[in-house]
Amino acid sequence: METACYKVLDSKRDATGILSEVFVPQGLVGSPWGSDLQHAGPVTGLLARALEQCGPRDDARITRVAVDILGPVPIREVEVRAWVVRPGRRIELLCAEMFALDTGGHRRAVARGNAWRMQTVVDTSPDQYSADPPVAGVGPTSGGLAEFPLPESWRSGFVNALEWQGKTPYRAQGSATVAWMRLKCPLVMGEQASDFQQVMTIADVANGIGARLDPAKWTFMNTDVMVHLFNPPAGPWVGLAAETSTGVDGVAMSAGVIHCESGPVGRITQNVLVQPR
Repeated sequence: METACYKVLDSKRDATGILSEVFVPQGLVGSPWGSDLQHAGPVTGLLARALEQCGPRDDARITRVAVDILGPVPIREVEVRAWVVRPGRRIELLCAEMFALDTGGHRRAVARGNAWRMQTVVDTSPDQYSADPPVAGVGPTSGGLAEFPLPESWRSGFVNALEWQGKTPYRAQGSATVAWMRLKCPLVMGEQASDFQQVMTIADVANGIGARLDPAKWTFMNTDVMVHLFNPPAGPWVGLAAETSTGVDGVAMSAGVIHCESGPVGRITQNVLVQPR
């Protein structure tokens, strides 16, 4: 197995202090929607990594990330830049962009992530509350879980960078599909991905987990990843309880709850374009 999703090729900081890094895919970034496309999971993970390293603070953490996929992300070198858009003592807005060369050799933005970072100095633990209950009796350490039953056509690229556990039947209607995952390899070679980076890298697969459409008949590509985290994640296992609602005109919405072994930590939504194969 490849040792990582990406390898850092170059890292430099410009005159304004903005860090720019170039990454080379290492083989575990492929998408089920095309052999030459990167999966949005590792793309989201790299943007999250850049956002987390953008002027990090001990008294604040990222609480919301909105990633937009601006076009096909090719399996070739990508550059990632991040900066503080709106600084603040209690609330800050961050932005990260990913660039790649298109087939004509032109540099273009292929993905963008915006994040809110909030101050975390108030103790609200006595009044903590989750609107979403823990997944009863399900978790990687609870026993009785088998390998999650993904379609064979999806067992390539980034899917193989994850270890899967679950017992909800795939495409079962009536309740959210639950699966637990963890990265089997580093996101970036030579680094241990933070719990936040692991959650953001894995969260994008909610669209696939929660699918109710037959992937042999339909494609359903998400254009974005929107994650809210009300509690700091604690890994390495990430649980997703997801389900996709499909409308009448080729548009769907994937929605789910993000779990860690300690309980729910946030929610994810994704905008989905449905097309016949």
